[in-house]
Amino acid sequence: MEPASLTGFATTIEDPGILVVTFDNPETLNASNQAMKRDLVETLAQAQMDDGVRVLLFTGAGRAFWAGDDLSGREPDRSNAVVPPIFEGHHTPTGTYNGLRLLSQAVNTAVRDLDKLTVAAVNGFAIQTGLSFALSCDFRIAARSARLGSATLRFGLLPDEGGHFLLVQHLGLAGALDFLMRKRIVDGDEAHRLGLVNEVVDDDELMDAALALARELAAGPQMAMRMLKRSVYLAAEQTWAHALEDIAARTAVTDHLPDAREGGRAFREKRQPVFNAELEGR
Repeated sequence: MEPASLTGFATTIEDPGILVVTFDNPETLNASNQAMKRDLVETLAQAQMDDGVRVLLFTGAGRAFWAGDDLSGREPDRSNAVVPPIFEGHHTPTGTYNGLRLLSQAVNTAVRDLDKLTVAAVNGFAIQTGLSFALSCDFRIAARSARLGSATLRFGLLPDEGGHFLLVQHLGLAGALDFLMRKRIVDGDEAHRLGLVNEVVDDDELMDAALALARELAAGPQMAMRMLKRSVYLAAEQTWAHALEDIAARTAVTDHLPDAREGGRAFREKRQPVFNAELEGR
């Protein structure tokens, strides 16, 4: 993918094949609107289909990762938009339902549906939509000063983009109820203690740590990792029998890929494997 500046975010490429997406509307703490969400879904689709992209890394400019939706009512700047304008709904109950299902919820569905691994580098406020998006990623590293929370009840609203589901997965039923009903907003250390993030680091170390993780993931056997990611997500919602059937079907593919042969040779030769010859045209 080519680097780009889009509605509410910018993209760059880091070797080897790391797509860095930076939410870059710092004057609103990177608050989102429907135009930004639709462009983000399109960018995720492009990344999924681009063999040059191996890992996606998300972070924010300024003091926020993604501080929820923009409630100001301002018209978004669509000068760099990928997709054309569309009616956003929310004018009636049916309009709200349609807007959530087709536009807002599509973002977290899109990132969870990626076969490629994702890393959220949570640098500041990750509230409501931003928290749900971070939890939709496969890995999360937070700065100590980060602030993560749902807090929708402060506005009398619901975590309508899947935050309730994701918090139950991470915190369990009792923990999710406590987090949501008490409108908790926690810093990086507390988020790590609760299990919302994989790692917490000092603020000035965040991007170095996130890029190091992304490079580690990008160096691994991409085809097997993507197959395994999908099997793990499915296993969270499948029976034992279905999980075994799924992993067997995928193993029937991955056992016969060049990476599997390279892994075996490297073990016998007592060296580190060099994967992804197929992706790199070697």
